[in-house]
This record gives sequence, structure tokens and C-alpha cells, in this order.
Amino acid sequence: MTAARFGQFIAIDWSGARGERHKGIAIASCRLDGGAPVLLKRESGWSRADVLAMLRSDLADDTLVGLDLGIALPFVDAGAYFPGWPDSPPDCRRLWALVDDLCAGDLHLGADGVVDHPALSAYFRRHGGREGNRFHLAGAHHLRGRLRLTELWQERQGCKPYSNFNLVGAAQVGKASLTGMRVLHRLQGCAAVWPVDPLPSSGPVITEIYTALAAIAAGRTAARSKITDGDMLDHALATLGSRQIGQRGAIDDHSADALITAAWLRTVAHDETLWHPPALTEKIAATEGWTFGVR
Repeated sequence: MTAARFGQFIAIDWSGARGERHKGIAIASCRLDGGAPVLLKRESGWSRADVLAMLRSDLADDTLVGLDLGIALPFVDAGAYFPGWPDSPPDCRRLWALVDDLCAGDLHLGADGVVDHPALSAYFRRHGGREGNRFHLAGAHHLRGRLRLTELWQERQGCKPYSNFNLVGAAQVGKASLTGMRVLHRLQGCAAVWPVDPLPSSGPVITEIYTALAAIAAGRTAARSKITDGDMLDHALATLGSRQIGQRGAIDDHSADALITAAWLRTVAHDETLWHPPALTEKIAATEGWTFGVR
């Protein structure tokens, strides 16, 4: 019952936007004691480098971290991340290494080196109507593009995931996922990344999260998952059994997502069934990963 050892829970609403510091990055933390989650703030806002530094050095052994991004690209549907490209990596860790290597010249842990790559750009849908001729492959189930197995299961729980190869639109998470892969590569040896790594008996653990799942558990719907009002936030937290924040008036949706998801992680992290979803095999864990909370 290794999952029962967690005592601190951190949720990170991530951003793949260009630039150094981002309003879209919000971090919330809570302890097992049931206290209200709190926002962790930087005076000038968080950068991706700041978050990497925190994850490298500031995590207690009993910490579970949720990152709101995709930790891999689709693989199972076509037997490769980039089918037809001879250098397509065989698993998550080598995908992370490839992304970090190709983007070595991008400032602020950006990801232009992948999306503008002469061969790999064909697999992405980019701004300006630039949809690569390999964005839609035989494995693409619909116009949202290729999906990982965990994303197909997200749909069964009422969510509407988009392909990590899609870089266009408010619902896209492709840029966040690619920049997050750079961070995950640089965290090797600092924290386990479930399920790419087995759940360890000690030490901090990082998981992929989907904040809409937390919102649904808090009484919202996927279509109305975003909260921008303090009263609505308190209601959602109370639904999760958490103490309330007590903020009145407006709150940005990134902060609300992080606060609700931290409280949700505390509520569900000790459910052993969530660490052993029936569809998650060793092959899928190694190549596509999984979203914590997807059954």
C-alpha cells in the first residue's frame, strides 16, 4: 500500500507559452491534515526554470506532484511517436531526451526546436493553418488528432482531450506537454515519474494530471470546469472535503485549477485502484504514460 505514504500534495497548472514568466503557471499545495490548499507564489510570477528548480530540490519524500500536461505523445495507435521517421524514439524517457536535445537552443525551456524541426513539423498542427501532412494518421480517431490510450479513457469519464500533436486553440496542451517533457528529462534521479517509473516506497512522485477530472469530482462538469469566482471555488473545495479559502470576488482560473486539483489529489491519492488502472500495461506505461485518476 505504498500510495498511503503521501502527506503533501502539489498541483501545477502548466504553460507552454513563449517567454520567461507565465501567468498560466499556478502552483498549489496542501497537507494530509485537511487544511485549505495554498498558492505558492513568486513575486514576478513563475518561470518553467523556477518550477524545475523547485522540483529538483524542494520536495519532501512524502510529496505527490501533479503536472497538468501530457507526459508523452501518442505511440500505441501507430506503433511509434513519429511513424516513418527513422529516429523516432522507442519510449518516454528517450522521447524526453530527444525533445530536450532538439530544443537545446530554445530559451526558457521552450519547444520550438521540435515543432519547427524539418521532419517532425509534419506531425503537428501549428498556427497559421500549418497542419502537417502526418498530423492525421490511420490512428487518428477524429479531428482532434491522434490520442493516447489514457486520453481515450478520459473521454469515457466525460472529458474532451485534444491530441498532444495539436498546438492550436485554447484547448490545446501540445506546447505545455513538449515543454514539460524537457523538465521531466532534467528531473531524472530527483523524483519518480509514474507510471514510467513504478510507484516507489519512498521519495517524491510526479504524475500527469488533468484538472478537469478534479473539477468533475468537485461537482463541476468538463464543459464548466473553469472557476473564476471565490465563492464557487469554496463550494468546489467543500465538495472535496477540504477547508475553504475564503476569498471573495474574482480568482484567475489557473489558480483555481491548481487549488482544486491539489485538494483532489489529497482526496484520491490513497485509492490503490487509481494506481492500477486495468488498461495500463507495462508497454503503455513505458511509451505513453497515463493520467492519474483515469480509471
